[in-house]
Parts: sequence; C-alpha cells; structure tokens
Amino acid sequence: MTIEIKRCTLEDLRELQAVGYETFYDTFKRHNSPENMNAYLEQAFNLSQLEKEVSHPSSQFFFVLADREVAGYLKVNTDDAQSEEMGDEALEIERIYIKSQFQKRGLGSYLLTKAMDVARERHKTKVWLGVWEKNENAIAFYRKMGFVYTGAHSFYMGDDEQTDWIMTRTLA
Repeated sequence: MTIEIKRCTLEDLRELQAVGYETFYDTFKRHNSPENMNAYLEQAFNLSQLEKEVSHPSSQFFFVLADREVAGYLKVNTDDAQSEEMGDEALEIERIYIKSQFQKRGLGSYLLTKAMDVARERHKTKVWLGVWEKNENAIAFYRKMGFVYTGAHSFYMGDDEQTDWIMTRTLA
C-alpha cells in the first residue's frame, strides 16, 4: 500500500465534508441519538464552517491517501485556532479520522507522525488532543503513542454534554 499525505485546500471542501460525515457517523452513531448526531454533523461539517476552518491561518488539514484513495484526514491547530487555551507552545490535534475500511493499517500513526512534524516545524513543545472518555480504542492508541491524561473538557453532541479527556505529549 502506497501512503501519501496531501495538504487540503479550499478545493477539497466537499471531500473533507464527505470524509468527516462518514467517519464521525460510523464511529459514534451507536452511542448517540439520531437527532444529536444530525445536529452535530450539520454544525461541524457544513461547507461554510469547513471553509472557515480551512482558511484559518493557524489551522491545517491533511488528507491521508492509501493507493491514491482518500482514507482519512488530520486537522491540527495552533495559537488562536485551538479549541482550548493551551498556550503558544502547544499544537492541538483536533481530528484524526480514518475511514472504517482503512482502519488497522497504520494510517492513524502516519497522521500522528505528521502532526508531530508540524508541531516541530512550528517550534511547539507539546501536542494535545481531546478524546471521548468512552472511546477506549482511541485512548489506548494515544497512550501507546506517548500521550498521557492531563485533564478533561466538555464536548457537545447536539444537546448532550459529554466528556473528552485531554491527552498531552511533550516533544523532545
């Protein structure tokens, strides 16, 4: 399998939207009401919201391609684009989404490595992310990759308040 990383541009909005809808829905549909899923998907992945995020100078999106097919994407934030105040030395991994048919092939690790590279290029000393407290597979993956629990924050799925763990990794 040939793996490539491609930085997303405004021309990629529809593909980003499709991957976001598919991966988020597949991962969380069994844990949330249809109403809350639909509300979140519309809020997070509508084209104007994605355009705003892709255009933000402190955010970057990257597709991961497996044999030239989009398999998922990464979103990282620095400075004022971070979803929590974590300081100038931090980079946030806001999203690592891999389509179900491409999971368990190392693509998440590939995107995580890309996030670490971006952090180093931007002279950041720590990388952090939020992960749903009940997403045991993701938590185990992040622990394996050197992240540790450092706190929690609220995440709203429609009108349902959920808890995300904040996990952080210090860069050498």
